[in-house]
Order: sequence, then C-alpha cells, then structure tokens
Amino acid sequence: MRVSVQEAPFDYGAECGAFAARQAGQGAVVTFAGIVRDTPEGDLEAMEIEHYPGMTEKAIAGIAAEARDRWALGDVTVIHRHGRMAPGEVIMMVATAAPHRADAFAAAEFLMDYLKSRAPFWKREITARGAGWVEAREADEAALDRW
Repeated sequence: MRVSVQEAPFDYGAECGAFAARQAGQGAVVTFAGIVRDTPEGDLEAMEIEHYPGMTEKAIAGIAAEARDRWALGDVTVIHRHGRMAPGEVIMMVATAAPHRADAFAAAEFLMDYLKSRAPFWKREITARGAGWVEAREADEAALDRW
C-alpha cells in the first residue's frame, strides 16, 4: 500500500504503468485521476490546497487499510497533491488491484468518495472574481451513504 501527499506534480501515466506492472497474480487494476476543473464561469486561475502534514497521510492510510479489509485487494495507491494548481492539472489518483474487477472497482469508488468528503484537505479557489474556500457539497456527502 502506498499513500503519498505531495506538492510536486506526478506523471499519471507512469504511475499507472508502474502500479499495473507490480500486480502479477491480480486479475484487475482500476485507476482514477482527479483533475482541477474550471469554475462554471470559466475563470479559475488556480486551486490552492492546504493540509495538516502527518494527519493527512495517517487519515488516508487509515481509509486505504479499511478498503483492504472490506475488499479482496492486492494493492492500493493513493497520491494527492497540495499547494497551488492550475485548471487541468492532475490533483490526485487512486489505484486498486484485486483478483476480480468488482472488488477493484468498489474499493476505488469507496476511496474516491472518502477522499472527496473526509480527507483533511482545505481547498481555495482563486478566480478573476476573488478567492474563496470550497464548501462541502451535499452530493459528495450523500455518496458516502452507500458505504
């Protein structure tokens, strides 16, 4: 299991390839990339993400361990960036490997829902209209109900 919270950009394709290459004996690999999206108004200049070092990694590792307990997973990788990012940049990735696809997909969705709603990150959008903190969305909270 790998959890990385980092400021530096990462190569999503290379990370996916390396993860898949380590999965001999597994039957399925699922990967997901989160990308900084523009605002509906199309004026996002940057997204700034803050976190509490140490606490964030521990929280993500805990939920990754829970995913491994709930599903038959061979491996898990979570990479999440912090700092300043522009629209279109990869902000995070989740990769899961399992003997069968159902477990790999379910665990990846579980991790993505958790990261969106419960991981200790604080996001601020900087736009042409000013800067403001991103509020939690009801839909993201509701997604947790299925788990």
